[in-house]
Amino acid sequence: MPGPASGAVLQLAAPRGVRTLSRMNNGSSDSTALTATQRDATAEDAFANPLYARFVTDLLGIVAYGELSGFERLSSDARFSPSLADRASLGRLAVQEFEHFEMVGAFLADLQITVEDAMTPFQASIDAFHERTRPGDWYESLMKAYVIDAFSGDFYRALADSFDPRTRELISAIDSGDGAAHLQRRLKQALSDDPRLASRLALWGRRLVGEALTQAQRVGIERQYLAGLLFADEADHTQHTTALFAQLTRNHSRRMSALGLTA
Repeated sequence: MPGPASGAVLQLAAPRGVRTLSRMNNGSSDSTALTATQRDATAEDAFANPLYARFVTDLLGIVAYGELSGFERLSSDARFSPSLADRASLGRLAVQEFEHFEMVGAFLADLQITVEDAMTPFQASIDAFHERTRPGDWYESLMKAYVIDAFSGDFYRALADSFDPRTRELISAIDSGDGAAHLQRRLKQALSDDPRLASRLALWGRRLVGEALTQAQRVGIERQYLAGLLFADEADHTQHTTALFAQLTRNHSRRMSALGLTA
């Protein structure tokens, strides 16, 4: 998954019953002094709230299936790489995706939840998304990996303040790789070698982020309670959800500009 998003992300309200935990881990003078035992205790308190447990299970189900799908896509795309170096680098990224999938599975297992059960509600929707965004060639595959992984990373980081410390550590660990930086470097090289790719990849990037926003909105509608949890202190959930998606779009535009493309 990608590195930190450029620009500020929204400060989301933590779910009721978890808000104190989030603040303890965000700016408190005691936050860096949390021991492993204290982190486990605060996580246990958070998961005592059934709505919060469902919130995290759903989001980790999406993350897990996204990582598993990413592993499958990158493994398949690697076969069509224009060079052995590209084939090897995509293979390494695929391995990282599968390692992330296993990390989420182990975390869920500690909660007595199978990763298969967590992923199943989102399988059809995510599969349909990938069918709608099937790349036409290797360069479109590279762009898809870059756009979707970066968009997903932005989205999960925007939710970070809503997580208990243990869940936040998991998301941070998944988000710590250099996959996006590698993909950006390779795309820049491809665009430098063949400027004719620019208009096609710019158009493809716009389609991808549009589909990603639609997908995120669809999940939000299917899981309506998420908005109430994320914006527990806000009177107008719709306004803040719209602001979140606007921020995601701005981050995408900055990434496209860094590639020399029009978003």
